[in-house]
Amino acid sequence: MNESVVAREDLGDGVVLIRMQDRANKNTFTDGLIDGVTRAFADIGRDSDCRAVVLTGYDTYFSTGGTQEGLRDLFDGKFKFTDKDLYSVALNCPVPVVSAMQGHGIGGGFVLGLFADVVLLARESVYSANFMKYGFTPGMGSTFILPQKLGIALASEMMLTAGTYRGEDLHRRGVPFQVLPREQVLAQAIEIARTLAEKPRISLVALKDHLVAPLRAALPGFIEQEVALHALTFHQPDVRQRIETLFGR
Repeated sequence: MNESVVAREDLGDGVVLIRMQDRANKNTFTDGLIDGVTRAFADIGRDSDCRAVVLTGYDTYFSTGGTQEGLRDLFDGKFKFTDKDLYSVALNCPVPVVSAMQGHGIGGGFVLGLFADVVLLARESVYSANFMKYGFTPGMGSTFILPQKLGIALASEMMLTAGTYRGEDLHRRGVPFQVLPREQVLAQAIEIARTLAEKPRISLVALKDHLVAPLRAALPGFIEQEVALHALTFHQPDVRQRIETLFGR
């Protein structure tokens, strides 16, 4: 694992902290960040002492999703988002995962956090499912996990409009997550993880398997549909223009 981009810290008593900290790229999905997060979760899957995971970012960023180059490659058909399965690492982690989204979560970065078992947001941070900003339909399991976690009305609005919402806006809209001042998010996430880790690992794994079994079973069908929608919507000239002119705005 590239420790300069993704750091793992054992907090003791069965709690592991994974921190995404690619400051140069604002935690976009560079190869280094994808590989680092994927490897960290793979290591946790083999760690019989780990009973809970906290996934977080740095400063004002959780994750800002795909890179501009990555979107260009998707447009050019060089790869599909399914070639690197980052989106389901939290869902498929054997032990509970708490996402401490203390910073901005944009596009796939927001989706990455929503696949955790417990989600915390920051009042000040911005969250968006901004795929349609570029003219292509959402991927990474967005069309599945957003309605599951946010409700169909809010999820549809977020995906169709590609709008941005501060945590305090989502709190007013009734999201079922704790929405805290940014400086309190990580500490609260660690406290939740420590409470989880007080339980026997075998019980945590068994209960998580039971609770997420319907999600794990349904996700592949949605992924297949999203890939088909990308084949229909991604390769329009207007999409390439939007990637060039709107990225980062």
